[in-house]
This record gives sequence, C-alpha cells and structure tokens, in this order.
Amino acid sequence: MTVDLRLDHLVLAVPDLLAGVAEFAARTGVTPVAGGSHPGGTANHLVGLGPTAYLEIIGPDPAVPGARPRAFGLESLAEPRLAAWAVRPGDIDASVRQAREHGYDPGDVQPLSRRTPAGTLLEWRLTTRDDPAAIRPVPFLIDWGTTGHPAASGLPQLGLASFTAFGPDPGALRRDLAALGVVLDVEEGPETALLAVLDTPLGPVTLR
Repeated sequence: MTVDLRLDHLVLAVPDLLAGVAEFAARTGVTPVAGGSHPGGTANHLVGLGPTAYLEIIGPDPAVPGARPRAFGLESLAEPRLAAWAVRPGDIDASVRQAREHGYDPGDVQPLSRRTPAGTLLEWRLTTRDDPAAIRPVPFLIDWGTTGHPAASGLPQLGLASFTAFGPDPGALRRDLAALGVVLDVEEGPETALLAVLDTPLGPVTLR
C-alpha cells in the first residue's frame, strides 16, 4: 500500500448515523465511539487506524430532527460511501499556496469545531471546496493546532490494509495529488471512487 504518511483520517458518510454505526460494528466487530456534534447539523463516530489516524463515520446529527446537511453529500445520500480523506501537513497555509502554484486549488482554509460528548470543544482548520456531493479522491488538508488529535484519545482500533483512489482520468488525479505533495495509489476506473480495506477482528472489510 502506498498512502501518505500524513494521513489524518478517512470519511465514511452515512445517511443515518446510528444505523450506519451499527452496521459498521456488525461488519467489523468493533464499535466506533461517539465523537460529537458539528455546527451545521452533522455528528460523527470514530475508530482508530493507528496512533496518528482514524476513520470518521459522519451523518446527520440524530439530535437535530430532520437535519439533511450538505456536507459530503449527506443531503441526498441514500447509502454509505467512502466520501473523502484528509492529510495533516506541517504548514497548512504553505501547502495551499504550493498547490495553487502547481495548478491545483484545494480551497480556502476555514475554522471548524465540534463538542465531544464530555463537553470538550475541539477546534481545527481545514480546506473546504464547494462540491459537497462529490467524492473527493484528492484529500482536504487539516490543521488541529493546539487541539489534541482524536487518534490519541484511546479510540478502538482497526488496521488499514489498503487505500486506493479510482477515476476515469488517473493521470489528472495524479497531477492534482502531486500538486499537494501527496502520495496515494491511483488506478483507472469508470467513475471516481475511494476504496479502503480494513483489517478487523472479523476479517478484511472493504469500504467504498
């Protein structure tokens, strides 16, 4: 597997958060823990992928009745999908400038936050693009600043056996990744997609 060592997290978007978490636990034998709620009507559960990375299961916040947020295509999502991933550069602002100089715009850096079930406010900065319904084979960038990284909070653990991006124009995808200075396995496919294989107590589990 070739994946960037700065991998921060994978994003599994689900139309129903509690049902999605239950299905994930049944498939893997590991139950993700509640991460908290975000402004805008989403919430998440987390499972670790080692000491510095994690998998985020994100969906409409069950505490906000009728919430259909646009993030990661949740507004129209009908089934779970691996929608995005993030890397953690040493300098997020410098990485954005470098990418733009090399022909790829990762989007502007914006602040975001969520509050954990214990009441702790976590704050970070990330790059955002106005394509909420698109699968994002090129990662967004994230900077946790002084906030403790979620992977260091005692999450239940799974292994990441492989992670691959697919697209009808793999050359263009590789160029965008190179502009960000990011390494990832890329293969040709009929449509844009991300695929991860997890090592779990119940055997390999594929997310796509």
